[in-house]
Amino acid sequence: MLPQSFTMIATIFFVLAQTIVGVSSLPESDKISNLPGQPQVKFQQFSGHITVDDQNQRALFYYFTEAEEDPASKPLVLWLNGGPGCSSIGVGAFGEHGPFRPSDNNVLEKNDYSWNKARDNLVFLQRWFSKFPEYSNNDFFITGESYGGHYVPQLAQLIVQTKTNFNLKGIAIGNPLLEFNSDFNARSEYFWAHGLISDSTLEILTTVCNYSSIRRQLQNGNLEVVCAKANKQLYDEVSDYVDEYDVTLDVCLSSVNQQAYVLNQLQETQKIDVCVGDKTTTYLNRKEVQEALHAKLVGVTKWSTCSSVLHYDYRNLEIPTIPILGSLAKSGIRVLVYSGDQDSVIPLTSSRYLVNGLAKEIGLETTVAYRAWFEEKQVAGWTQTYGNILSYATIRGASHEAPFTQPQRSLLLLKTFLQGKQLPSVK
Repeated sequence: MLPQSFTMIATIFFVLAQTIVGVSSLPESDKISNLPGQPQVKFQQFSGHITVDDQNQRALFYYFTEAEEDPASKPLVLWLNGGPGCSSIGVGAFGEHGPFRPSDNNVLEKNDYSWNKARDNLVFLQRWFSKFPEYSNNDFFITGESYGGHYVPQLAQLIVQTKTNFNLKGIAIGNPLLEFNSDFNARSEYFWAHGLISDSTLEILTTVCNYSSIRRQLQNGNLEVVCAKANKQLYDEVSDYVDEYDVTLDVCLSSVNQQAYVLNQLQETQKIDVCVGDKTTTYLNRKEVQEALHAKLVGVTKWSTCSSVLHYDYRNLEIPTIPILGSLAKSGIRVLVYSGDQDSVIPLTSSRYLVNGLAKEIGLETTVAYRAWFEEKQVAGWTQTYGNILSYATIRGASHEAPFTQPQRSLLLLKTFLQGKQLPSVK
């Protein structure tokens, strides 16, 4: 059963359908002339609020960027961040794979690996309740990460179930929450395998109180004594100075010092600004930036990366979405599940296990055996394909938010997926 929110009537996808037919159909008032500190670009940008419920004064905020080349003929890719309640604009657009990233002194730097370089039109949607149009001629893809493992397949399923004439070709979800117990219990062994916890703590988390129980009790506000003890032992060992979203990455020590981590990899130096989240918060809270984005703060005094304004029923976290992936694959919708392999929040071991089990359950034979894939003469990850419709891939060296730490590899993964091709198998 889909959450009730998916049955709410709104107009957002009517607007998106118009978008992929041609940007001229977007309101001229939503066109962004220039973002403060933005470098010059040739593609157009639009953002603003779309009223979806006049009676209850509800609106959605979107940010749209054209493909860099011939946007009218390119597919539309919708991106949804997780949380639930976290920002697709602040995290996805400005922290991962949008055209710009905030840098020092409130200046935007061009992202050389923005997903609109994959020759697709890209929409970041802040909140989503959807009614779909009756037409669309362009290919449409839904993508997301983390709790997007719920949003994305459920949204795709609704399109299929309502038989809407929307040319949905595929979905791609990164480090997704697909099955509560499997995904959260995988964290303990991942911590242990990476040397973050001791043998004794792993044994406690395996035999006394597993992590899915801890997470369930925490969100319900009834953490049992034995589980509280296990949780404390876990985090005493992991420490506060490890980023669980990338266990190899340094943390942002101070927004004043703007600490950055330099990762020497692939025989070249790639700078990962671990304070980009702080910079994004500063940038998006500037009045002139909000005016340029045509954004209005309603019910809050300050923009934040994640918000409790979305009154979400957290019991929905335990609704498994892996069966939905199966129904989508059987209906001909291509499904890609990918994992940044440095993420302990939703570890690759659980995602790989769930996808492999799903393939067996719905009778899909392996069409591409588990193998390495390459980007610029280096192993970029590993992948496996089932029935040429369901696939799994890891992104080597990537975090929970894969395009943040491995933008080039993530862009290649997206390009390959949109083209319906297999990831490169040779150097």
